[in-house]
Amino acid sequence: MKRQNVRTLSLIVCTLTYLLVGAAVFDALESDNEMQQVALVQRIRRRLLDKYNMSEADYDILEATIVKGRGLLFCNNCNYDYRIWAQHADDHRGKTFCMFYALAGIPLGLVMFQSIGERMNTFAAQLLRFVRRISGRKPEVTQMDLIFIASGWGTFLIAAGAWAFHRYEGWSYFDSIYYCFTTLTTIGFGDFVALQKDGALQSRPDYVVFSLVFIMFGLAVISAAMNLLVLRFLTMNTEDEKRDEREALLAARGLVRVDSSDEEETAFGRGADDEVSICSCSCYRLPYGEIRQRQRIQRDSIKADRMAGEPAQPSPLLTHRPHQQ
Repeated sequence: MKRQNVRTLSLIVCTLTYLLVGAAVFDALESDNEMQQVALVQRIRRRLLDKYNMSEADYDILEATIVKGRGLLFCNNCNYDYRIWAQHADDHRGKTFCMFYALAGIPLGLVMFQSIGERMNTFAAQLLRFVRRISGRKPEVTQMDLIFIASGWGTFLIAAGAWAFHRYEGWSYFDSIYYCFTTLTTIGFGDFVALQKDGALQSRPDYVVFSLVFIMFGLAVISAAMNLLVLRFLTMNTEDEKRDEREALLAARGLVRVDSSDEEETAFGRGADDEVSICSCSCYRLPYGEIRQRQRIQRDSIKADRMAGEPAQPSPLLTHRPHQQ
């Protein structure tokens, strides 16, 4: 088995173990408090039904109306929630553990999903090469091909998951798409939450398994797309750096691409010696300082040849007149 596959499997096992340990700790810290909250809500519900002589259907309508109007009651709800939490001093243990638990859990989850995404991209690249090879095309896969594949997978998952949540939760299809998008992109506003209807956590195990698989697999696909986008940007930066290195190498050899006519005039038209030959091609130019240095070296070489009694070889930089722009 390849080292990358072993690493990915190890991250998955570590993350799942971390989730199980955290679930056990949170259950021990929060279960009693949650049961008290549920009992309190039930007592308040019964008190309102008796006091205002409301039916169960009327109470459900009132509750739905209040939930729909949560934007107007947001500040009041925040104050109410704060008072409820402040009444339970034991909940500080859960909050403290949650902060420390998230410090290690969030990086671990990100690394795991990135590793799964990288493995998925590798598999998609191999599959695409195989398909192109059997179809007689050149088996080359670019990053843009993988980005399109990952984006298509993500779009399909959001559309299919939205249909499933539309059936299970009774939401509109647009609200279901909104929920899937905010969930898989880890935005998570919390205005739509699955598995909160009719005790689905206890009575619908198939729905619970579907939700877990959808979220885990969807996060892996979105991570794969994000990984490809990050690699694409890094590749663009690397290409820019390599281009700068090539230009610097050309400059060291005396060949630099012409950027503007003004720079060319500054280098040659104002201070260049008439004995210097300039190529008429506008693709490259010689730096002014290096031209002067080469000119001095060639003149010294000619003087040395004359003193030695050997005929001087004509230099191409000294025999041609400069090209007038």
